Amino acid sequence: MATRLPETDVVVIGLGAAGGVAELPLARAGLKVIGLEAGTWMDPARDYRADEIHNNVRSLVTTGNKVSTEIPTFRTAADQTARQAGRHPMMNAVGGTSIHYHAQSWRLNPWDFRIRSASIERYGAGSIPEGSTVEDWPLSYDDLEPWYDNIEWEVGVSGKAGNIQGRIDPAGNIFEGPRAREYPMPPLRGCDFTDHMTEAARSIGFHPYRGPAAINSQPYEGRPGCAFHGYCDRGGCHIRAKSSTDVTTIPKALATGNLVVTDNANVRRIETDNTGKAIGVTYIRNGEEFFQPARAVLSACYTYENIRLLFLSRSSAHANGIGNSRGQLGRHYFSHWDAQAGAGISALFPFDLNIWYGAIAQGVMVDDWADDNFDHSGMGFIGGASLHTYTEKHPISAAGMNTFGLTARRWGSSWKKFISENAGRWTSAYVQTTTLPYENTWADLDPGVVDAFGDPVLRVTAGAKTNEPKAALQAAEKMAQWFRAAGAIQVTPARGGNGPALSTHAHGGTRMGLNPDSSVTDAYGFVHDAPNIGMLGGSVMGTAGARNPTQTLQALAWRTADHLVENWNTITG
Repeated sequence: MATRLPETDVVVIGLGAAGGVAELPLARAGLKVIGLEAGTWMDPARDYRADEIHNNVRSLVTTGNKVSTEIPTFRTAADQTARQAGRHPMMNAVGGTSIHYHAQSWRLNPWDFRIRSASIERYGAGSIPEGSTVEDWPLSYDDLEPWYDNIEWEVGVSGKAGNIQGRIDPAGNIFEGPRAREYPMPPLRGCDFTDHMTEAARSIGFHPYRGPAAINSQPYEGRPGCAFHGYCDRGGCHIRAKSSTDVTTIPKALATGNLVVTDNANVRRIETDNTGKAIGVTYIRNGEEFFQPARAVLSACYTYENIRLLFLSRSSAHANGIGNSRGQLGRHYFSHWDAQAGAGISALFPFDLNIWYGAIAQGVMVDDWADDNFDHSGMGFIGGASLHTYTEKHPISAAGMNTFGLTARRWGSSWKKFISENAGRWTSAYVQTTTLPYENTWADLDPGVVDAFGDPVLRVTAGAKTNEPKAALQAAEKMAQWFRAAGAIQVTPARGGNGPALSTHAHGGTRMGLNPDSSVTDAYGFVHDAPNIGMLGGSVMGTAGARNPTQTLQALAWRTADHLVENWNTITG
C-alpha cells in the first residue's frame, strides 16, 4: 500500500533541461510544486573533472540508475525481434542531461514550424517524402519567440544575433528568424582555428557565424565566465559556467519557497480518476512506494521515458495508456540518428590545428545549406543540414582518428608513427540534418523485455528513409568543400552507423497538434484526453530542424507552464 502524501498544486516529473525550467514560472506564480527526480544533486567540485577517462571513457557518473534499468530496445522492421542497446545516452540527476550536453542553444528556423505547407507552396505536394507523417506545428516561430528570448536571458546564453526585429547583421546568422533583442552575452571567444575556418567559409561564399551556447562568455548572475578547460562534450562544469538547470533555474525556483525537490524518486505511474484527469503520481523512493496527489502533472522525462510512462499509466479511463485513445501515442517518433549515420566528415590538414580542449559550442557555423535556405528544386529532398566546425579534442579520442587510408592497419608501429605526427592535424565536423517523422518509425512497449520492476521497456521501430540520406549526402559534400577551402589535404566521410541506436536528440511520440487524430497533446503540450497532464521535452516536437533541440524544448516547457498558470482554474477544475 502506497503512502499517501499531502496534495500539492503541481507535480513535475524529471528535473532536467525541460522540467528544470518549467518549475520556475510555476513557483514564481505562487503554485506549490513538487519536483520528482530519479537521481539526486551532483557536486560540481567533487563530480566534475577535467579528466578524459572520467568523462569520456567511463562517462560522467549518473546519480540514479533509472535510465540503466529501462533501456529501450530497437529494430528496423516490425517482423524483427528488437535488440537492447548497451547503455542509455541520458542521465539521472538534478539538472539531468543539461549537465553534460554540449550546451549548443539553438532556436529553430521559422520554416521548421511549417515544413509541410511551406514545402508544398514552394515545390508542390510531391515534395513531401513518401510515408512521412510530418505536419505543421500548431504554433509558429513568432508564437514561440518570446519564450526563446526568455530562456536565453533566464538560463544564460552567449551568442551574436543575426536578425533583430528584421535588421540583418552579417556578424550573426543571417538565416535566423527575427528576435526581439540581442543575446545577454557575446559569443564565446574564438581561436586561430575558428578564425581560419571563418575566413575559408567566406572565401567560397558561405555565411559563417558563431553558434549560440548556454555557457557564460563573461560573468553572469553570479556565475563566472567560461575558463575553456574543455570537457563540455561529456562533463559538467566545475566552475558553473555552463548554464545547466541545476545552477540556474532550479535554484531560482527553490528561492521562492514554493518548490520542493524530492530526489531518488522513480515515478512508476500517473494516476487518473474515472473521468481521465490526473489525480497524482505513484513513485518508489528507497524501496518504499508513495502516492503524491496533485491538481496537475507535468511529465518532463526524456522522450523515451515520457512515451513509456504514458503507455504504462493504464486505467479504466485510459485502457491503452494516457493519450492513446486514438492510437497516436508513440507515433511520429524520430531522432537525429536517422539522418546522422554516415553523414559526418573528417579532414586532415598539413599543419597543427590547435584545437585541444576549449568547448564544442565555441565552433563556427554555416546555415547556407540548412532548412529551406537554398532552392531544393529537382534535388529530391527537403530540408538540409547545419555545418559546424569546432574545438575540443582530447588525447584518447584523438588517437582514435580516421587514418584516411594512409596506414595499412589501425595498430602497429606504422600506425603509431602516423598518430604521433597527425593527431593534432585532423578534425571532424558536426553535420546535423533535418529529420522527419514517418509511418515506419514508432515507439511502443516491448512484449519481451522488462525493467527491474517487471514493467515492459520501450521498443523503437525505425524503418528506412529516403529524404534524410539525400540531405545528409549533400551536406557532406558542402562540408568537404569548406574543409578543402581551408587547406585540408584529405577529406573523408566518417564511418557510417550500424543501424538504430539510442539518440540524445529523440523527438515525438507525444506530438503536439490541433487534430487529436494525429497528435497526443494540444498546442500547449496538454494531453487531449487528459487535460491536466502536460508533456514537456522533445516528445512534443513535430520536427527537429538541423540543430540541437534543447533551447526549443526549454522554450516550449516554459510556455506550457505559463499556460497552466494563466488557465489554472480551467485546466484543473
